[in-house]
Amino acid sequence: MCIMALAWQVIDDLPICLISNRDEFYQRPSQTLHQWQDQPIIAGRDVVQGGTWMGVTATGRWAVLTNFRNALDKNTYLTSRGHIVSDFLNSDLAPIRFAKQLEAKQCDYAGFNLICGDQQQAVYMSNRGEAPQVLARGVYVVSNGLMSEGWEKTRHLRQRFTQEILPLLQQDTAQVETAVWDVLEDQRQILPELLPETGISRQMEQLLSSTFIQSPNYGTRCSNFLCLKQQQWLWLEKNQHAAPIGQIVKISQKLQ
Repeated sequence: MCIMALAWQVIDDLPICLISNRDEFYQRPSQTLHQWQDQPIIAGRDVVQGGTWMGVTATGRWAVLTNFRNALDKNTYLTSRGHIVSDFLNSDLAPIRFAKQLEAKQCDYAGFNLICGDQQQAVYMSNRGEAPQVLARGVYVVSNGLMSEGWEKTRHLRQRFTQEILPLLQQDTAQVETAVWDVLEDQRQILPELLPETGISRQMEQLLSSTFIQSPNYGTRCSNFLCLKQQQWLWLEKNQHAAPIGQIVKISQKLQ
């Protein structure tokens, strides 16, 4: 998962609205959005490590994770970041308590940003420089740097999310889904002078600067639109790579 935008308690009757792109190597096997058979989780799944990048539960818990990009970090980490999301979803701890416990062992993982929550509380943390913090009502965007760094990539998504998607959500129109895919499929790259420094080549930095990424080996694998309305999850996942490209999986589930 490489970029996401969250509207947390911004719209009445729609406390959670989240859009995101998952970027990954095309050859890494994964499963599309589904109800897991071995755990009470709705999510896609990484076949290699068994974890996930984003998920929800019928009890109202939700979490999304992005990688923190630092090409200078050559360490090997035995614990998969994807298990952070599933561990939270399987937990009954309040989000801030879970995050503080995770902070105590955060060095076991490669760099990550995590936003996790339930119906009452949302929390953000990064093991590369951001202690757990409870989020106030508002719009939050994070990619592969710290949320506080304000990359131009995240600024661009924030602008489109707030100006194009949130007004449609408030009107509750059928145009929302079309707008979400249009925003998430934006291939506009950032000007070279506005790129961050993450230890990779400038050419690669440029490639990764768009909301939607395409290259021969790596890119956006799926796009997601998740919202909680009237005590019911609605999640749409659009396949962006390999047949059938454009297929949308839709899951709707009432909270328990």
